[in-house]
Amino acid sequence: MVLNFIFAAFFLTGFLFALCQWALYGNQEIFPAMLESTFTTSKLAFEISLFLTGGMCLWLGIMKIGERGGAVNILARLVRPLFRRLFPEIPADHPAHASMLMNISANMLGLDNAATPLGLKAMQELQTLNPEKDRATNSQIMFLVLNTSGLTLIPISVMIYRSQLGASNPADVFLPILLATAFSTLVGLIAVSFCQKIKLYDPVIMAWLLGIGGALFTALWGLQQLPQDQIAALSRSWSAFIIFALISSFIGLALFRKVNVYDAFIDGAKDGFSVATRIIPYLVAILVAIAVFRTAGVMDILLNGLKTGVAATGLPTDWVEAMPTGLMKPLSGAGARGMMIDAMETHGADSFVGRLVSTMQGSTDTTFFVLAVYFGSVGIKRTRHAVGCGLLADAAGITAAIFIAYLFFGA
Repeated sequence: MVLNFIFAAFFLTGFLFALCQWALYGNQEIFPAMLESTFTTSKLAFEISLFLTGGMCLWLGIMKIGERGGAVNILARLVRPLFRRLFPEIPADHPAHASMLMNISANMLGLDNAATPLGLKAMQELQTLNPEKDRATNSQIMFLVLNTSGLTLIPISVMIYRSQLGASNPADVFLPILLATAFSTLVGLIAVSFCQKIKLYDPVIMAWLLGIGGALFTALWGLQQLPQDQIAALSRSWSAFIIFALISSFIGLALFRKVNVYDAFIDGAKDGFSVATRIIPYLVAILVAIAVFRTAGVMDILLNGLKTGVAATGLPTDWVEAMPTGLMKPLSGAGARGMMIDAMETHGADSFVGRLVSTMQGSTDTTFFVLAVYFGSVGIKRTRHAVGCGLLADAAGITAAIFIAYLFFGA
């Protein structure tokens, strides 16, 4: 029901705003531009799905090796105490535990291309436990919100864009992004736990949170001892090393247990191809609706109204220039990325706005994209509280990014 409302609202709002521009201001190009955006975006949605096919075949093939070799079960046992409390509906020995762990780990390392196929695999496994196939379960919602909150330890892509656009220290947003995305994830976790009546003060959950927090603090302390220009290179190399070490351990353990790793990989890759084709219609629907909403000028009107309202309160308005990225982030990752690049080109990568949009881009993931792809891959239409909790996490991440950017970079 929620996606049905959002899809219709984006189209109808865009049409009404475009009609006003055409009838009142004589804008003869608005409807051709909107029509062109639908064709362009539907092509983009297909290209994204096509691009994901290779990644899904690769990573689902690797996961199949891990499953048959026993590595997945080892990972599942490690996180079983925590996941049993966050995902009480999932049996203790279910393979979804390991798939979710792999997905979350890839997200934390900033490896989006690896995280998506692993997340789709996890969602498929969760769907096997779903008694109502078109209605999201509590476990599926918790998993999706943890994805949309976008917990990222190493924001590789943002640092690469900053480097390409001339930032003197591309990694100077590393710590702000880490803090903002941690805040987003915390709010998302609390929101879902409240809706699902999960007790966060459970000793096991508290022990995990404190342990992860301690490890994070130690890592941050170590990174702060290094020159900033070395952090991006170090992050990229360690991320790649960890992933290749994981793949090698999967293959090595499977060979030790006399598993035919090639056949296992091919079987997993076949699953990846079928998943990629199933998400195309869902991705086309949500991206085309967003394109109509954006091309009609609704986003610009919202931004100008926000700037006027903030100015009336006497508060600083510097951050409003970065809000196209913040407002677009829940709707379209590609759109938010384009707006981030445009802001850095306009204001400079080392400007306050340039650093703020970089922090916003890394603070959270794209809720509607993740919703369309993950739920669409298993045919879920009734999303329950997933959208509300995901958007709340997004809002927390964007708000935290603004305050943190002022704290670190001023204005």
